Parts: sequence; C-alpha cells; structure tokens
Amino acid sequence: MDVSKEIYYAGGCFWGVEEYFSRVPGVLDTISGYANSDIKDPSYEEVCSGTTGAAEAVRVVYDPAVVTLGILTRLFFKIIDPVSINRQGNDRGSQYRTGIYYTDGKDRAQIRPIIAAVQKDHEKPLAVEFMALKSFYPAEDYHQDYLRVHPGGYYHIDFSSLNSLDVRTDKTVGIRKDIRELQGTLTKEQYEVTQNAATERPFSGQYWATRKPGIYVDVVTGEPLFLSDDKYDSGCGWPSFTRPVHPGAITEHHDTSHGMTRVEIRSREGGSHLGHVFPDGPLEKGGLRYCINSASLRFIPLSQMEAEGYGAYCPMIISSL
Repeated sequence: MDVSKEIYYAGGCFWGVEEYFSRVPGVLDTISGYANSDIKDPSYEEVCSGTTGAAEAVRVVYDPAVVTLGILTRLFFKIIDPVSINRQGNDRGSQYRTGIYYTDGKDRAQIRPIIAAVQKDHEKPLAVEFMALKSFYPAEDYHQDYLRVHPGGYYHIDFSSLNSLDVRTDKTVGIRKDIRELQGTLTKEQYEVTQNAATERPFSGQYWATRKPGIYVDVVTGEPLFLSDDKYDSGCGWPSFTRPVHPGAITEHHDTSHGMTRVEIRSREGGSHLGHVFPDGPLEKGGLRYCINSASLRFIPLSQMEAEGYGAYCPMIISSL
C-alpha cells in the first residue's frame, strides 16, 4: 500500500529547490514544474512571459513515516526570503513568487502554525502563497534533475541548512537545534528537561493544574502535542493526558534510567523529551497516562489558537462548546 504524500513548494528557480529537497532523507521523488497555471501545460517560454499565472514549483513526494510535512516546511523557509515579492535570488518575475500548495486539506493544520511562527520574525507580511493546488504541469525534461546533470549550473539557495538534519536510530528525521540558540530562548529548566531528559519536581510545573481550554505544543518547535480535552488530574503532580493530539505527534523509546523500566516519549519533529507514558490511566479513555513535564510544553489558550495558526484544532476542543 502506497503511504507516500505530496506537497508543492515554489521558491524561485526550481533547479535548486528540486535538488535541495531531493537530498532530504524520506523524500522519495522531486519533480520541477509549473503550479497553478491559467493555461494547460504551459511551456517554459510561456511561463517566463508572465502571462500564464504559473509559478515555478517542485512537487515533493515523501514518506511521512520518515520525514514529516512540518520538517519539510521548516526546511523550505530556510531557503527563501519569505517577504520578497516575485523575487528570489537573482530571479525576478511572478513565476518566481513563493508558495506552498497542498492537495490534502488536512495538511493546513500542520503548516499554518509554522507560517505564523515565521511571521513573528518579520515586520513585513509574508509574501508566501498558501493555498490548495489548482494545477501542476511537469516542466520540460531538460529541467528535471538539472543540477545533477549540470553540477555547475545556476542555483540561488544555500544547501547548508541540510546539515541540521538528524537521522535518528529509528530512521526518522528531525532537525537539530543550535545549543546556544536553545540556551538563549529556553529557561534553564526547559533546556534540561527537553534536551537532557531531566524531570521537574512534582506539583512545581506551570501546567499541572491548568484547566483552561486550549492546546499544548512543544516549547522548542511549536509542534501540536496535546489538547485540553484529554487532560485530567491524575494526582501525580505533573500534567497528565489520556492521548496525544494525533498518534504521529510523539515517539516512544525504551528507558531504563534511574533503575526503572519505562516508556519515554519525545516530540516527533524536535525530539524534545516530554515525559513518560504509563498503563494506569482512565480505562474508559484507553487506559494510558501521558505524564508530561510542564517545562517541555507551551500552552496556547483557545482564544489565541487561531491567531497563532492552530485554528484547525479548535473544533476538536469539545469542552469549550
């Protein structure tokens, strides 16, 4: 059964964008082409005339069990100027505009928080189109794998950000964060918990008794992790949940530290240590207790979720209705 997914990125000249994503573990195929053209199957010359409405884009086919859409999108923002209008590198024209185009409506929920986070770093509004794909036509054969055929060919992007990719022992892909950056943005406790698997003292964390509706995300990456509807008072002194927001949000790891045998859980994309999962949760809700450190979480109230890009999760918070 084919479990691959696809996403389309427009980031200026497609030669470099295609080669960049082809080097990401978990990417199965990349195809250069023309997205959202007003005419059928345009030629390169027609696209360059600026009359077709098409954008040079790359179809990225990937295995979500290896690399997530969130990671691919974070990588995309590392190779573009997101506030530049119709210009990337030396390339100018509407065909070189930036964009993210999806074919699965469910992908919006994963991409929107990343766009919102990038916007916070820029005073100007982002110039990145974000919409469902209208059409895609593969470019002429000579454009495909251009930089592999012509290693000295033109490209406008920096490939060095690929050095931040971390292929874990389970073959999944994450993004390594710079230690100095983390130490500058996280508190000492947040850093020790997420990066060194420390544990905060019970009843001392910020969220162990929080009852407000909202979503809990990874304090490092912003990945959605848990919803308030699945939070309950287990009496253990740490935030407890019956399930993650979706099964792929976390990874499980065998843990024999401190003379115990436990199941550690980490965030899927950032690899942040979150806590442990135990089989002593409410039976009527699956019987699991996800025991999480407050220091590994950031809570976003329901009233702020839309503004921060998590609006797709609002309907899942039934308790607020």
